[in-house]
Amino acid sequence: MTEVVAALILKDGKFFAGKRPPHKKRALLYEFVGGKVEPGETREQALTRECREELGCYVLADSLYTDVIHEYPDLTVHLYIYLAHIESGTPQLLEHTEHRWMYPDEAKAEEFCPADKEILEMIRKDFGRSHAE
Repeated sequence: MTEVVAALILKDGKFFAGKRPPHKKRALLYEFVGGKVEPGETREQALTRECREELGCYVLADSLYTDVIHEYPDLTVHLYIYLAHIESGTPQLLEHTEHRWMYPDEAKAEEFCPADKEILEMIRKDFGRSHAE
């Protein structure tokens, strides 16, 4: 099982997501920014490192939001989602083909990696409100 961390960054009622590049597995699907935990790292350290590598900015984990286990055909991931914030810098397209801030209610599950679908439902329940209000 592969231990993976990802950041749930919230701002103005929206959350941040990146679209995976075309040459990677689960190509062109949105995901929460993050990646694999390396040996000797805490999950929080891995989150900060992965976000720096993928976004070029400094992201800090605030607290664990949830975790899920998902089996893909090629690997099984234990995904830890952290509520996080951008401490400094501006997100850059270093790894993803696109970044978006989206309202929980407008995020389409089929546009996200399968492991994220259960998390999207939780985000809708916890943070989703009509952005038209």
